[in-house]
Amino acid sequence: MDETRRTTKLAIVGAGAVGSTLAYAALARGAARSVALLDVNRAKVEAEVLDLRHGGMFIPQAEIDGSDDVEVCRGADIVAVTAGAKQKPGQSRLDLAEATVGLTRSILPGLLEVAPDAVFLMVTNPVDVVTYAAQEISGLPRGRVFGSGTVLDSSRLRDALARHCGVAVGNVHANIAGEHGDSEIVLWSSATIAGVPLLDWRPFRGHPPLDEPARRRIATDVVESAYRVIAGKGATNYAVGLAATRIIEAVLNDEHRVMNVSSRLDDFYGISDVCLSVPSLVGRRGVAETIDTPLSDDEVAGLRASAENMRAVQQRLGF
Repeated sequence: MDETRRTTKLAIVGAGAVGSTLAYAALARGAARSVALLDVNRAKVEAEVLDLRHGGMFIPQAEIDGSDDVEVCRGADIVAVTAGAKQKPGQSRLDLAEATVGLTRSILPGLLEVAPDAVFLMVTNPVDVVTYAAQEISGLPRGRVFGSGTVLDSSRLRDALARHCGVAVGNVHANIAGEHGDSEIVLWSSATIAGVPLLDWRPFRGHPPLDEPARRRIATDVVESAYRVIAGKGATNYAVGLAATRIIEAVLNDEHRVMNVSSRLDDFYGISDVCLSVPSLVGRRGVAETIDTPLSDDEVAGLRASAENMRAVQQRLGF
């Protein structure tokens, strides 16, 4: 074994519901050899670290640390930012923008000082606006600052389609693009189930058709699902923790994996200077490039409408 090989380090900013669940998921999956938690609440972050350490014998070997001092993030390969204003029942993600961008502005300089070579994954909502702000504030290359985007939404979509059609979720390939929020769109035209174009899918005996009303209902349910979770338990944390962990693995393992993450677009179907989710190549340096994905006319129109929503919020925040 080469003892000089550099240890992979994940730093997580925010030890709330999402940050602590992300730490748990990353440790359970063995995503990094070192996991550091940063939070302003020293008692909370120390308690989370202690609880995680107590399970150390049941997970892949890893160092676990936490503090209210940014120094704990020093040398991180990837920094996942989950800290932000908490979303309340009935509150849209965009309502959170001003407070969360202000927080991002205050924490980024310190993180850049201790982890100057890190890739920054923004997880906090509204993730597209926060990602744009973080890229502007940091001055880092576009690919090194990106958001978790619609990776989770796409998982929700695939779960809903799998249940509707009676197939395993792994057989469903369907993506959501645009805003991680109310204006997101389903890319129906490129979706497949077991290699069959989704729009040509013929239902199994005893299963309902996947016609336009069914697709519309599924799309609406996906958009509203986060609000239902928040209304019932106060926060979404399990699925987003797993989704962010999968993105982190794609970076640390240099997987060149195509994922619907949010990054600053440059002439994607004429859309530029906003952060939206489109199929993108994710590896060691973040987002290498976006995928030239075929879209229907309706999908292009929906993506452009989503971009206008984001642009309006950016302008409201002075970007």
